[in-house]
Amino acid sequence: MYFHDKRLQYPVTVAKPNPQFARMLQQAIGGVEGEIRVCMQYFFQAWGNRAPTTKYRDMLLHTATEEIGHIEMLATAVALNLETAPASLQEEGAADGIVGAVMGGGSAKASIEGLIHKNLLSGGLAAMPMDSDGVPFNMSHIYASGNAAADMYCNVAAESTGRVLAVRLFNAAEDEGMKKMLHYMIARDTMHQQQWLAVLEELGGPSANLPIPNSFPQEMEDQENNYNFYATAAVGSVPEGRWTDGPAVDGRGTFTVFQNRPLGEEPILGPARPDSGAQDAQIG
Repeated sequence: MYFHDKRLQYPVTVAKPNPQFARMLQQAIGGVEGEIRVCMQYFFQAWGNRAPTTKYRDMLLHTATEEIGHIEMLATAVALNLETAPASLQEEGAADGIVGAVMGGGSAKASIEGLIHKNLLSGGLAAMPMDSDGVPFNMSHIYASGNAAADMYCNVAAESTGRVLAVRLFNAAEDEGMKKMLHYMIARDTMHQQQWLAVLEELGGPSANLPIPNSFPQEMEDQENNYNFYATAAVGSVPEGRWTDGPAVDGRGTFTVFQNRPLGEEPILGPARPDSGAQDAQIG
């Protein structure tokens, strides 16, 4: 069960509306790096979490709910930035270069095409659950494996790419209200990165968590290939680094270099079946 407070989590103000920036903000809502993604990811990880303790489930629920507030902030920012966007071809500025770039392209033709953008026709100059190209968010980037460590690594990656996007938006912003909102969201991304890393540390760190899942007996995996770096270029062309020599990060193996070569044979399939629709020569 959830409760709503109509006040925003953090102030959102726009002194000078900018439809172009509104389109950029859509990426932070419905892009692969966006807030819908992390919100739904944390919810589904929480709802499927199985553990002797419920604290990880509870923590995920708290953070997922926080992310709803971030979506609300961004949606408000998009709407405020769209307040000067033209709603018809007759409106002043409907065919200028800026609006064209915002709503769908840079040319005059793109300006007109841009007027059918979803933010106008479907959203009434409001935010939509889509990215900056108008592609709807489809939940295909939600990672909830049921494995706590795997999920935490996915969360670190999600918050890292989200913070990269927020920093890029901050650098592109001209409105001070937008910069203030984004500097807050960047700070929350910092916390969330550290939060998921803290869970991994509490679970035992790399030596205990890796390889994932750590519940599979490692002696049952191929011992000749579990810590080899496969060199897939010409002999002697190896990008040497921490991953090619010395103890593995999990402390359970030693990195070596394997000059990649076929370990199997050429696959030979049987003839096509008579009822498969193949040519006579294939059926044989």
